[in-house]
Amino acid sequence: MKSKRSKATDIPMKVKKEVYERDNGRCVICGREGLPNSHYIRRSKGGLGIPENVVTMCIYCHSAYDNGYDTELKEYIKNKTKEYLMSIYKNWNEKDLIYNKWR
Repeated sequence: MKSKRSKATDIPMKVKKEVYERDNGRCVICGREGLPNSHYIRRSKGGLGIPENVVTMCIYCHSAYDNGYDTELKEYIKNKTKEYLMSIYKNWNEKDLIYNKWR
């Protein structure tokens, strides 16, 4: 049985479909074909599986963001993702993207 946090940070299929369509199936960083499974705020940090926290990324950009050793590249990807999400969602706020068991 999944915990409430695990459920909240998982990306439901409905959200994946919405994000894929929103991003035209393209990586928001480089424009290659991608999958809608990249959290802006990581699951391990309580990042919710909601459209405001999820983007489409290709395997290369997603891997560089999650597992890369190049800190400049990771920062670039994070900043570009943030700018992208802020351009779509008028009242986008990082605090609203993190699981809070008291909500």
